[in-house]
Amino acid sequence: MIDLETLKEELNPQQFRAVTTTDGAILIIAGAGSGKTRVITFRIAHMLDKGIPQSQILALTFTNKAAKEMETRIKELTQKKLQNLTVSTFHAFGVKVLRADIDKLGYRDNFSIYDETDRVALIKECGRELKYSPEAMDIYMIGNLISNIKTGRKNWDTANNMYRPLYDSYQDGLKLYNAVDFDDLIVLPIKLFKECPEVLSKYRERYKYIMVDEFQDTSHQQYELMHLLADKNVAVVGDDDQSIYSWRGADYQNIINFEKDFDVTEIRLEQNYRSTETILEAANGVIAHNTNRKDKKLWSGNGGGKPIEIFMPENETDEADFIAESILGIAAEERRKYDDFGILIRSNTQGRWIEEALLQSNIPYVMSGGTSFFERKEIKDVISYLRVIANHDDDINLLRIINTPRRKIGRTTIQIINDEAEKLGSTLWTAIDSLIHAQDSAASETVKEDLQDFVDIIENHRQKLLSGRGLAQKVRQLVEDINYKDHLITEYSKSEKAVRFKLMNIESLINSMEVWENDPDNPNPNLFNYLNRITLLSRDNGDDENDKGKVNLMTIHASKGLEFPVVFIAGAEEGLIPHARSVEENNGDVEEERRLFYVAITRARDKLFISACRKRRHMQMVRECEPSRFLDEIPSNLVEYHEPKQITEEETHEMLSDMLANLKARL
Repeated sequence: MIDLETLKEELNPQQFRAVTTTDGAILIIAGAGSGKTRVITFRIAHMLDKGIPQSQILALTFTNKAAKEMETRIKELTQKKLQNLTVSTFHAFGVKVLRADIDKLGYRDNFSIYDETDRVALIKECGRELKYSPEAMDIYMIGNLISNIKTGRKNWDTANNMYRPLYDSYQDGLKLYNAVDFDDLIVLPIKLFKECPEVLSKYRERYKYIMVDEFQDTSHQQYELMHLLADKNVAVVGDDDQSIYSWRGADYQNIINFEKDFDVTEIRLEQNYRSTETILEAANGVIAHNTNRKDKKLWSGNGGGKPIEIFMPENETDEADFIAESILGIAAEERRKYDDFGILIRSNTQGRWIEEALLQSNIPYVMSGGTSFFERKEIKDVISYLRVIANHDDDINLLRIINTPRRKIGRTTIQIINDEAEKLGSTLWTAIDSLIHAQDSAASETVKEDLQDFVDIIENHRQKLLSGRGLAQKVRQLVEDINYKDHLITEYSKSEKAVRFKLMNIESLINSMEVWENDPDNPNPNLFNYLNRITLLSRDNGDDENDKGKVNLMTIHASKGLEFPVVFIAGAEEGLIPHARSVEENNGDVEEERRLFYVAITRARDKLFISACRKRRHMQMVRECEPSRFLDEIPSNLVEYHEPKQITEEETHEMLSDMLANLKARL
């Protein structure tokens, strides 16, 4: 039980007001480090204590990690199981809506969710069918275009019309394969709510209280979804100064839209519990240069703190060495663990030099943004088998596994299957069935046998996997039955280590499946639910226990929501921060880049180091660099500039003498 007196002791006055104002439309402007998650969890706990049924509360956020953390903290506060409370990402909520009613849009219930790899494969397939030239098939650009059209960020009046047939073919392909992509997880629920008022009415009747975290990161579609669902009791939490995702559709103008669409009470959280006063004054000094923002000023009760140190190394190699040496020195002097350090970069290309310096210094590190576990080839192969077992009409995954491991179904046979599918206007699975059984089949008897063997594997394991419990053990048996180990030995005949590593990954997948299906809070551990779960999980980088005790090297975008006692911001140079491409795409507007720099500064708790190289390699050239304009926006009384140390002739002589003495001692 959390009574009001307890809340007053636990929270500052603004937090208390945000927690106890439960009715109406509330806009909580939560500055960096102001205890946002604490406010959200206490607010939901308070609502439950007031007697609001847990089934009437819907809390939406952006990452699985954030949703899980929120749910765990609410359970700890209330000491209740809360099985009817919905704390979810936007996309997971979209899956829930579609799973119940997607048939009303002409899909079958057991639809597949295409991840990025599947999506790319379908785009390529559509391009081949329409005979687009290789030069026209810029997959990244086409993928963005499809997403922009689908979500309404662009229309065919402003987009390149030559890709309209490809877009239509892509959409038809999704429908044919009974699949949806990630954009559909928001777009289709909106379509469903608009076309089927009775479905919307059902959700509005259930969810009387809605909360949205990281509101500045919502896209137009996510805002529309929330607006459709919300009656009057809706609380959104966000910070326009931390809006850094416009490139993926986020629009901090949604804060203004919210104020227009609802009768809003605004509450500001400006006390920062993370950083020193020096770091906060630096952040305030920078962000104050943005004009399109709500005026706020973070303050701290954590004391003044040390000045921000700015270094000007000669090049990216010296910069990386400076960072590695500083980490070793601070870790030894202050007895800090390696995971107390965060190294933030604007672009992944900066990482190489820093990684090399960390490796050379034997500093363990983890870099965000590597290949996701679920994107590894061996994992994708196993998952593809499960997707085809769950949904025979999933052509993309069927093509991935039909000859993996090799079973004499080569390109010629696949072409025959494609031709049959085109003739019938069907999926590949239906075409395979036709080739096996039709009297005028285009397939030879040998091809029929090979196809039948493949069908038998899928059907036999379908019966097992869709009945009863023990999903993990059945998947282990599937991997054995298809001789996947022998396949790996053949594929990686020169590397026994690679085979062991890949088999270990598969075992890790199966073990995690076992943990999931044995979770007492998981009432229905079936194959369909598992596949939906991992598709959503693979969008998140997750939180690996093995990463504890390692230095954190990441892009500034990936650092949002995190904090470290000691932070290094590398590459604070014009062209990197602000990034030249971003400035160009925004017609010279640097406000989002400034917000990004603000986010980087406010990740630091105790110490902040910023480096700007004098020269940096670009392609095959070395070019002169200019320090970022944002450095001049930090009040000068808060910083210490360090020029590269000029070594005198005498010092050089001493260093050489010391090196010689060390060499003699070793000999």
